[in-house]
Amino acid sequence: MSAMIDEARALRAEDSLDVVRLDAYLKGVIPGLAGVPEIRQFHGGASNLTYLITYGERAMVLRRPPPGVTGAGAHDMLREAGVMAALRDSYPYVPAILARCDDPAVIGTPFYVMERLVGVILRRDLPAGLGLDAAGVRALCMTFLDRLIELHAVDTTRPEVAAIGKGEGYVARQVSGWTGRWDRAATEGVDPYGDVIAWLRAHQPARESRLCVIHNDYRFDNVVLDPADPLHIVGVLDWEMATIGDPLMDLGGSLAYWVEADDDADFRALRRQPTHAEGMLTRREAIAYYGARTGIDVGDFAFYEVFGLFRLMVIAQQIYRRYVLGQTTNEQFAGFGEIVRVLGARCRRLIGTGGDVP
Repeated sequence: MSAMIDEARALRAEDSLDVVRLDAYLKGVIPGLAGVPEIRQFHGGASNLTYLITYGERAMVLRRPPPGVTGAGAHDMLREAGVMAALRDSYPYVPAILARCDDPAVIGTPFYVMERLVGVILRRDLPAGLGLDAAGVRALCMTFLDRLIELHAVDTTRPEVAAIGKGEGYVARQVSGWTGRWDRAATEGVDPYGDVIAWLRAHQPARESRLCVIHNDYRFDNVVLDPADPLHIVGVLDWEMATIGDPLMDLGGSLAYWVEADDDADFRALRRQPTHAEGMLTRREAIAYYGARTGIDVGDFAFYEVFGLFRLMVIAQQIYRRYVLGQTTNEQFAGFGEIVRVLGARCRRLIGTGGDVP
């Protein structure tokens, strides 16, 4: 299993850090650090930047926003660290926060440092050495959903937890907020998808199904599996968008990444996690499982599914706009315009059927 542990790689030139200033800062706030740090980078994400900082045997992870102008409220690493600190006592899968820095003089942006969770992170395909048959894959999938269900059961009456979000009115704020972000992220020639936006506005539920802590980006490559037992999740990462909101919005956001083996070719080409593997629950099965475990009515899920795809489409367009404007030279972002087109087309197909694409 050690060969499957998620490892950092060499820094991209555009993402380099001021090692001298960072070293001085970290030694001033984290006891016991000695020597010169080695800095490497995790290349899996497409939004915020994540680095592995090691001092000998001591390893930690630094998170910072991407370079360039970002949308209002986006990439707020200090808020993410605050959310993680607020949730850690209630949800043991949150990594411990070691430092928070709001001084841009250190590395050019605010950032935080957390403990490193050593484990396996699933990407596009299941590693050959994972050792899971179809029944094991199904058990892993259910465990993945169970951790989300546990998060949605966190006590929101605790003041530090209640403070992470506004709660009531969440769905309406999301529809308004993400459609506004879509408008601001436009690039030349992009389809405005006015029909999709109009459908979302017309079909949004009048109130939340329930209010709870939601992750808002819960997917397989944001969970860390125990290297000794892949059915055991040891951590959940990427808490930037966590808040108090509607759990069905959270599930819909997760399912936007859920590509199945018999989906259309364009959607299959977007797959970044192994939801096509034999034994994985289908989207319909995942929704039914969630409803059975929580008691929440999931009978009319079309809005949540379409909104999850639309939100992912906006995120991809925001990243693509940064690439078009030259704020990043990362070539993986050059194809994000096509991702937007595929997601938009899928939204339209779902709207046409009122449910999932057969």
